[in-house]
Amino acid sequence: MSSNYCEIMQGIVCLGGMKAAHTPNIVVIGGGTGSFAVLSGLRQLDCNVTALVGMADDGGSSGQLRDDLGVLPPGDVRQCLVALSDDSDELRQLFNFRFHEGDLAGHTFGNLFLSAVEKMTDDFGQAVRMAGEVLRVKGSVVPITLDNVRLVAVWADNTKMYGERQIDDAHFITQKGRPQLYLEPEAHINPLAAQAIAQADMVVIAPGDIYTSLGPLLVVQGMADCLAATRATVVYVCNLVTKPGHTQGFTVADHAAEIERFAGSPVIDYVLYNTAPPGKRILERYARAHELPVQPNQPQLAAAPYTAIGRKLVAADMPVPQKGDALAATRSFIRHDATKLAHELINLIRMS
Repeated sequence: MSSNYCEIMQGIVCLGGMKAAHTPNIVVIGGGTGSFAVLSGLRQLDCNVTALVGMADDGGSSGQLRDDLGVLPPGDVRQCLVALSDDSDELRQLFNFRFHEGDLAGHTFGNLFLSAVEKMTDDFGQAVRMAGEVLRVKGSVVPITLDNVRLVAVWADNTKMYGERQIDDAHFITQKGRPQLYLEPEAHINPLAAQAIAQADMVVIAPGDIYTSLGPLLVVQGMADCLAATRATVVYVCNLVTKPGHTQGFTVADHAAEIERFAGSPVIDYVLYNTAPPGKRILERYARAHELPVQPNQPQLAAAPYTAIGRKLVAADMPVPQKGDALAATRSFIRHDATKLAHELINLIRMS
């Protein structure tokens, strides 16, 4: 995807009139629980939301379906669809329902639905659209690329790791430093994703794993050009805790620096970070796993080209695990408050 394409798309949008004349268009880049929180909050407000989702996942149910059926990974797409669903709680729970026995153990109904439609139509985009209709999605979910790719990390000594699953399990920061990322084969941005960025009033880079969730989205060919060309306000919502082996010791500014390294230029206008400590019991639980709250180094943030804004963004309540709830089944209990986060984002649009 050339920079000319992104510039042309942006020019078309500008001819359409002033941004302030319409309901704000917000693009959310990410996947997993981070995007789920951002999208769940924005769904409650008056805005047009587009979720851009990565296609490099090769672990869990998504990885098995890729291996067995040759389909694109459905897991992050499913979570974003459920987050934006305006249908009943029962239908959202159905799409997140995870089988616990038999040959389907580990798979969610939503993953199987998306994979079945892709096999039937030979079109993953059609599968996403059909699922969106069933769930009455308020907004849209767009795969960042429709290419079948896997993630590769490479270090200065030319050591390489292949696949999100292997990279996710590795401990490399203290041993090898920070890797470069690329997708194999080369992936090109979905034109619908490029169009969404060009039409956006705000682009939100959701919290998520730097090297296995956000990085793979940002290194898709054409993404850097589109982010550099957009007139949208770009906001990065910083992670709440560090990740052992990947980001231990990282400050808020360190996280933002890695985002911009993969984006190819200083594209961030605002960084939102949390200032409210989670409960003592939860902190102790995370500390045993060497996961610690991300700290704001104020001199770093003061010197940064973006504006850093600290707010109390951590959710007060722990999720209650329920059978079949794929999100609550994860070990992540320190999460962003979706409602507070959404209101902060809308306030930034008003300020911009």
